[in-house]
Amino acid sequence: MNDPRFFEGTVCDRLPERFDRLKHKAYIYLTCGRELLVFRQPDQPEVGLQVPGGTVDPGESHLIAACREFREETGLVMQQALDMLGEQTILFDNAQGRDIHARRLYHARLHERAARRERWQHFEMTPSAGGDPIRFELFWIDISQALALGAARFFTGFHAPLAELGRRLEQQP
Repeated sequence: MNDPRFFEGTVCDRLPERFDRLKHKAYIYLTCGRELLVFRQPDQPEVGLQVPGGTVDPGESHLIAACREFREETGLVMQQALDMLGEQTILFDNAQGRDIHARRLYHARLHERAARRERWQHFEMTPSAGGDPIRFELFWIDISQALALGAARFFTGFHAPLAELGRRLEQQP
């Protein structure tokens, strides 16, 4: 695959000394009970599982970007409160350049199981890197199952906060 949006990256402990571009990103880990909303890209099966989110536009807050990207990628409006889950620094070092994705991760809880769709497809019409619309297949996965799948089944870094998310879900009333 030659699409630079889908090159695997490396999770970094800190900002590398040298990079070409810094891109701010915001993502939402939406849970319902012990299940997490994820998606895959049926037309790019080599891309791992992801959670909704993406690029923060100039002048936009991370929270606003997270909700906008969630809507663009799922077709749903985020109405739940967002709690900070963590931050990640991801290095994408390839023929396209040396890019840093500074990710801010949020957690939201959907409390009414009856109000959710189990599985659906949605097209992101305005990918941040341009190009054709991207088809997403969205579905729910149990946190324990997601952890058992391992990091290799997820796109770079999206598996990393799952253990912390599982701990949060165990503590919920």
